[in-house]
Amino acid sequence: MPDLHALDHEAYVERAIELARAAGDRGDGPYGSLLVLDDAVVMEETNRERTDDDIALHPELTLARRAARELAPAERERAVMYTSTEPCPMCAGGISISSLGAVVYSVSGARAAAEFGGSEGVPCGEIFDRRGCDVDVVGGVLEAEGLAVHREFRGDD
Repeated sequence: MPDLHALDHEAYVERAIELARAAGDRGDGPYGSLLVLDDAVVMEETNRERTDDDIALHPELTLARRAARELAPAERERAVMYTSTEPCPMCAGGISISSLGAVVYSVSGARAAAEFGGSEGVPCGEIFDRRGCDVDVVGGVLEAEGLAVHREFRGDD
C-alpha cells in the first residue's frame, strides 16, 4: 500500500484538474487523471469520450487498463490514482480489477450531483468494499477548484 501521508495530494490533484480543463476545452467532459508511483507521475490521461467516440474512455478506466498492462502487480499496489472527480462505478470496477493501491479525488459524485444535477452514482469506496478490495480513498482535495472546472465547462463561471 502507498504511504498516502507522504504524498503532496494538492499538487497531484492540481495536475488532474489541469488535465480536466484540457479535456473540457477540447469538447470532452472535464475529467483528468494521473497515476503516481513512488511519488512520481508515471501516466496521465484525459476524458476522450467525445473525441474518440467511445463512452468507456474515462481517464480513470484508461489508466487502470494501462496500469494492468504496463506495471507489475507490486507496482500497481503502490500506485495512487489522482483524479479531478470521483471515479464512477465503471471506473472504480476497473481500478479494483487492476489492483491499484489508492484513489485521491477532488469532487465527489455526490457533490457534483448536488451542484449540477444528475445521479450521484455509487461512491467509489463502496464499490471497492463490495469487491473486497483494499483501495484507500481520499476525497475533497481542492474541491472548489475541481468544481470550478465543471462550472467553466457548463458556462456557469
